Amino acid sequence: TCVNEGCTPTKTMIASGRVAHLVQRAADYGIDCKDVVVDMERIRQRKRDIVTMFRTGSTKSVNSVDGVDLIYGDARFVGQKSLTVELNDGGAMTCDADWIFINTGTRATSPSIDGIDSVPILDSTSIMELDHVPHHLVVLGGGYIGVEFGQLFRRLNSKVTLIHRGEQLLAHEDSDIADEVAKIFRDDGIEVLLQSTATRIRKMGNDIEVELSGQGREITARGTHLLVATGRRPNTDTLNCEATGVQLTDRGFVEVNDRLETSADGIWAMGDVNGGPAFTHISYDDGRLLRTNLLEGGDRSTDGRLVPYTVFMDPQLGRIGPTEKELRAQGREFAVAKMPMSKVARALETDETRGVMKALVDPTTEQILGAAILGVEGGEIAGGIQLAMMGNLPYTAIRDGVFSHPTLTESLNSLFASIEA
Repeated sequence: TCVNEGCTPTKTMIASGRVAHLVQRAADYGIDCKDVVVDMERIRQRKRDIVTMFRTGSTKSVNSVDGVDLIYGDARFVGQKSLTVELNDGGAMTCDADWIFINTGTRATSPSIDGIDSVPILDSTSIMELDHVPHHLVVLGGGYIGVEFGQLFRRLNSKVTLIHRGEQLLAHEDSDIADEVAKIFRDDGIEVLLQSTATRIRKMGNDIEVELSGQGREITARGTHLLVATGRRPNTDTLNCEATGVQLTDRGFVEVNDRLETSADGIWAMGDVNGGPAFTHISYDDGRLLRTNLLEGGDRSTDGRLVPYTVFMDPQLGRIGPTEKELRAQGREFAVAKMPMSKVARALETDETRGVMKALVDPTTEQILGAAILGVEGGEIAGGIQLAMMGNLPYTAIRDGVFSHPTLTESLNSLFASIEA
């Protein structure tokens, strides 16, 4: 997913969107530019070329390992330790093994809305294959996917309406961070409709109409294209897990313990399909956990694993550790460090002052508990905070550290100085 239709292609296209955004803002920096012309076919081809390069490299790497057979086909269990594979080239084969690892990922799914099957819809894969810029893109869903694609196509000159049924975008985040995200989007000219539930979808001439209800009112959103970004489902429905004794959750994810073991002996599940955090780096670390435990005699667990992520909107939202609302739910004491990006020298110099920095610390141990960095290169800054957390550094070490001036990292001095001793 990451290489073919996830991180690699989306972030490649988002880079094109950022270039368009900077060119549109060139006058702010004293540079005169001609009107921006978006060539969607060239953006798509650049994306395809990079995907091909990454995929080809990964395939060569796998094929270069002695003892590894790479088989293309659709597999399903026919016994506890036996699979049948319908080969892409035709025919079938049976595979038996003592150890089996399920890593089949997830795919986009559509909600049950009256009329949704009567209109053409886009998902996170098909939208990247457009050869033109939508005149007006309506986005259903205010999670990572909806947020990233909504802003991308606004920067490529689409009108964008973003619809979300929740009270805030990015439901996992604290409300102050989510509110700042919504403010940035509205500043970009994106129409953000919160607490709005789609009740009916229909075709109206060349347009698509989405009827909405919420907050005691009925409204209609209308656009030329509809992106459905409301969730993903696990790819377990064709695996025939019943033949193995592998238990699935009500939503179809593979049940695992903190060592990624399923309910069947000798079968593990890793990555998105086990219902854990749906990030490439977590799937990758699942593999390292299993290598440590099964091949190196270790005893690793997912308990206590730090789960960083970055929402690649612009400015980026980098997150590490629990949110403020999660700490409150746990009954933990904490202090808050918070500072707007408009107080960061480097952000002012580059005219990238939107966003806010926020960190949470334990007032007794002075350990950093978590952080959300919504700002230019927010993911990179959050990564620096994560390194401090991994090294058990007190927040005072960062507050008093000497960092190169003027850099974004230097802003952490001021952020952590905002905590009253």
